[in-house]
Amino acid sequence: MREFSVPALARCPKAEGLAESVYRTAQETPDKAVLARRNGDGWVDVDAAAFRDQVLAVAKGLLQSGIRFGDRVAVMARTRYEWTVLDYALWSLGAQPVPVYPTSSAEQLRWILADTRAVACVVEHEDHAMTVGSVCDGLTDLQHIWQLDAGALEQLALTGQAVPDEVVNQHRQAVVAETVATVIYTSGTTGRPKGCVLTHGNFLAEVENILARYGEVFDGRGGEEPATLLFLPLAHVFGRMIQVAAVRAGIRLGHEPSTAPADLLPALASFRPTFLLAVPYVFEKMLRRARQRAEESGRAAAFEKAYHAAVRYAEALERQAFDEGPGPSATLRMQHQLYESLVYGKVRAVLGGRLRYAMSGGSAMSREQALFFRGAGVTVLEGYGLTETTAAATANPPERVRFGTVGTPIPGTSVLIAEDGEVWVSGGQVFRGYLHDADSTGRTLRGGWLATGDLGHLDRNGYLHITGRKKEIIVTSGGKSVAPVALEDRIRTHPLVGHCALVGDDRPFVAALITLDAEALDHWLRVRGRPSLTPQEAAADPDIHAELQRAVLAANTAVSRAESVRAFRVLPIDFTEESGLLTPSLKLRRRAITRACAADIDALYSDAASAAH
Repeated sequence: MREFSVPALARCPKAEGLAESVYRTAQETPDKAVLARRNGDGWVDVDAAAFRDQVLAVAKGLLQSGIRFGDRVAVMARTRYEWTVLDYALWSLGAQPVPVYPTSSAEQLRWILADTRAVACVVEHEDHAMTVGSVCDGLTDLQHIWQLDAGALEQLALTGQAVPDEVVNQHRQAVVAETVATVIYTSGTTGRPKGCVLTHGNFLAEVENILARYGEVFDGRGGEEPATLLFLPLAHVFGRMIQVAAVRAGIRLGHEPSTAPADLLPALASFRPTFLLAVPYVFEKMLRRARQRAEESGRAAAFEKAYHAAVRYAEALERQAFDEGPGPSATLRMQHQLYESLVYGKVRAVLGGRLRYAMSGGSAMSREQALFFRGAGVTVLEGYGLTETTAAATANPPERVRFGTVGTPIPGTSVLIAEDGEVWVSGGQVFRGYLHDADSTGRTLRGGWLATGDLGHLDRNGYLHITGRKKEIIVTSGGKSVAPVALEDRIRTHPLVGHCALVGDDRPFVAALITLDAEALDHWLRVRGRPSLTPQEAAADPDIHAELQRAVLAANTAVSRAESVRAFRVLPIDFTEESGLLTPSLKLRRRAITRACAADIDALYSDAASAAH
């Protein structure tokens, strides 16, 4: 199949902006809990009227401070309640929030502030304020720096007390679908980040159709109020889209700034979401934590049996949904029921006990891991999208999930596979273009289609399979082209592996650079009665090397010999965002890795050549 389309389910309003839903919900259901704020170990609800009043107060303060329709205001912070207030206050004025990752370097921040001609910057804390101060020379448009931890929202509310509500309402009513909502900068896996111009209409086309098609995901079960805890960066389009969907649908929204298990798991347990969005890395961490706890309590064998029973159970349900089988056998149903109380219920309890669905994007998720979560009672719907598509372009339908794919086009979207295998997308959520970059816009937008740069194919049911990225294809010295992502993902499923990066351009074969997960390594050593190791010792340890060799060999079974990993090297470092080797959405920065690990790559191939002789 070369092209597949799904008709739109929702008509998006042309004369309405994103902030309208805040004011409408407050008028219709003022007492409805629409957000929740952290209060110690618990949460305090914020009703629709209180949220509207705070948005309005901040909007008035922004107006009094000189922010006008079309102005751009940078926001540099982690995911927190105040960001949502700021977004809707700025959208109430027709202004454009510009998200900046809190880990951005001074150079990256300066580029974004200069490129957008931002008139103000909101930061989270003093360190961010000092970073802005270090780059503001020559930024003549920048007039204000507000600091959230210093009470910026309260200060703005006081500043705007004398501004009549009607002035904000006049601005809000001037916002239409074609008005620019935000400029989001790509993560920049290659080259300088580009500013994606997204309109209010882009978000509305995306969110209205997702809410219409995936209502089962967002609705609470048995009368429960739907709720989601947002912990992915609001600087990323995925988190921003879910924020808009939650506010528009009146879904109770909480914020958690950390994805570290020590912070995230208690937050999930106390907030008790009914659905989540995450990247595969988070699900991998959750599964590793569950497996480690089972091993530490002497129940490793039972956990593995439960794990494989869940996978088989979910596979049987999948075949049944596609009329390819009768469903789980009686024996499998009995096994599944046995492990429900012993294992699966405990996994869900860690996630708050109410979670039924999760949405995953950003990178590929292991089919087997997704099957496990489905068998354990949490259906992970994998999707695919870009900043340029306002997040999701495709997603798995909840009633007919094809695990290992990124699903079918969301309503109102078409997917086309070009002659060279590149995935092209069209729909109302496709962006307007890159800010101040007509050349890149022209290369990306082609006759109503967005050329994504990703490679893939559509199966006979219209499900999209992503196989790699055009710019990431490895071409060996023998002329073999290899898409690295699938193999990297398979190797990364091993508990010891933190990250995996394939190399091999202009080399005789494909090899891998592997980093170790520090937490998993400590656990692995502890259960074997071994002392802790330094990163250098772990990288050279023969037992660890043998363990990873088995993971590489298992991954190689999925590809031909010419595409397989012939050698690997364990690194004494990890790939992190702080080191510049990962993007903020946790994708590999391949060029940066190749530069930083040049000596390791040379040694890897040199060692392999010596061994061959």
